[in-house]
Amino acid sequence: MKLKKDLGLLGVFCVSSGAMISSGLFVLPGLAFMKAGPGILFSYLLAALLVLPAMLSKAELATAMPKAGGTYFYIDRTFGPAFGTVGGIANWFSISLKSAFALLGIGELATLISPDVGVMQVKLIAVFCCVLFVMINIRGVWHAGKIQIAMVMAIIGALILYIVAGLPHVEMGRFSPLLPYGTVSIIATAGLVFISYGGLTKVASVAEEVKNPGRNIPLGMSLSLVVVSVLYALVIFVTTGLLEGDVLANSLTPLSVGAGAVLGLPGVVLLSLAAMLAFITTANAGIMAASRDPMAMSRDDLLPKMFGKVSPRFKTPHFSILFTGLFMVTSILFLNLEELVKLASTLMIMLFTFVNLSVIIMREARIANYRPAFKAPLYPWVQVAGMVSCFFLIVEMGVVPLFIAALFLTGSFVWYWLYARAKVQRESALIRFIKRVADRTLPSEDMGVELKSILKERDEIVEDKFDRLVGQCVVLDVPERISAKQCFRRISGALSVRLGLETAALEKLLMVREKESSTALSPGLAIPHIIIEGSGVFELVLVRSGEGVEFPGVEQPVHAIFALFGSRDERNFHLRALMAIAQIAQEKDFLKRWLQARNVEELRDLVLLGKRKRGV
Repeated sequence: MKLKKDLGLLGVFCVSSGAMISSGLFVLPGLAFMKAGPGILFSYLLAALLVLPAMLSKAELATAMPKAGGTYFYIDRTFGPAFGTVGGIANWFSISLKSAFALLGIGELATLISPDVGVMQVKLIAVFCCVLFVMINIRGVWHAGKIQIAMVMAIIGALILYIVAGLPHVEMGRFSPLLPYGTVSIIATAGLVFISYGGLTKVASVAEEVKNPGRNIPLGMSLSLVVVSVLYALVIFVTTGLLEGDVLANSLTPLSVGAGAVLGLPGVVLLSLAAMLAFITTANAGIMAASRDPMAMSRDDLLPKMFGKVSPRFKTPHFSILFTGLFMVTSILFLNLEELVKLASTLMIMLFTFVNLSVIIMREARIANYRPAFKAPLYPWVQVAGMVSCFFLIVEMGVVPLFIAALFLTGSFVWYWLYARAKVQRESALIRFIKRVADRTLPSEDMGVELKSILKERDEIVEDKFDRLVGQCVVLDVPERISAKQCFRRISGALSVRLGLETAALEKLLMVREKESSTALSPGLAIPHIIIEGSGVFELVLVRSGEGVEFPGVEQPVHAIFALFGSRDERNFHLRALMAIAQIAQEKDFLKRWLQARNVEELRDLVLLGKRKRGV
């Protein structure tokens, strides 16, 4: 059963923003100030730059494969089901623990209102909030998304009010010295606050539920990164300029303290409520995103089928949401979340490395049906920079989290080996890449078919008459250079039986039409078309010529030929077919993809998946 598409651009923006604006802004500034002094502003901006490659890479993958599971799905289809199992479990574990930690933050904020609140009461508040958001998410991403939008807008409003009220009271003397611990401390602190941007790409996990994902996912994430980065910078600047260094360094609620300095008790209450909303939005987005990993893995037989069940009423993965909620409740009540969140951060950075590498392999595998609506710029340097920065961030995490992460990854591999290995046989982009580089045939299932179905769902393609024509048409692949006359002879021979006409007669009609005016309409493309006797007849032949077809009077060889044969009563459809071909051939890099297609089926898919207006 398909998931319901309910998230628009604003929903994508708020899921990404809500997942970021949390402890990274309301708790971390004090800890970061201890390490870098007033220069923490640069640490936050540097961290935003470090997360940019992962965002661009994930935006590309999400628009090419807008499926539930996000990171899991990309890693699985790139590296194969063994790595997919590891990536899926790691992503689910990382997001779930961070969401549970955010819920504990809600309980901790309650101590500002009532200092007598105990540890168990804090945990019970967190559990209550977790159960509440599990119920909201089960009812549907629309409900969760609407609540997310309202809360994120309220948080942004409170932060803007804090900035506007605080700016006139900023004391520039508090920024001297700007870098008391040197520039190295700025880089090291960027690793600490990097986690503040970790939620940016969570929305990729619910890509299957996003309307027009080709536009809304990259645009929503980009807007989110820009807006949140500016907010972070301004809030950090104001807070640093309002508070004495020793006060800021020893505070776990620096924004509330800063607001109290300029707005009094109402400011403390306002920013405390904003902090509480921030933790709630992080937890809500986390439940929404994390629960899609077990569902996607279940679809691929890497987890039991129950995880893939979708509620007939609400169109949500209810069992996966419940399981994620139960794990979070257990973590809140019984586990040391602070240590586990360090592990989750390490796993998240590792996953960012795999995401960047996935883009490189997907592109270099040259899969015809890998057609992202958004392509990461400056390829492959952006991805290489992302992987290098992730390596340094992982080193900063320390030995213990790395050791535990290694044990975790080993356990995931064991699960795959014992449970899923015998059930799953699926080609990966890595295999395709190896096949292309080694120029050898390896036994594997072609993933192009799956990508084709994903693209049809992404672009909401409804098959029309032209699609049906392409689906059953003759496709000729001619590697050598030939003349137009030789090409027409091959086309005529392929269609003579279907049309009940002699090959020579069809060839003559094509040559006569060509002499009237050249059918080579643009560089590399020709559309020869003739009228034949009869009624209700219409045929199409696709021709790819690797070395090119030489048309009389045309300087450049033609590589793509769409030959149309129709009776007079099909004149209207003939015009529609011409329009469809024109729209497909005008796509960027059409000829490049046409020449790179591995076989006739990839040529056919290139036409079937082309962007054009569809009729009936």
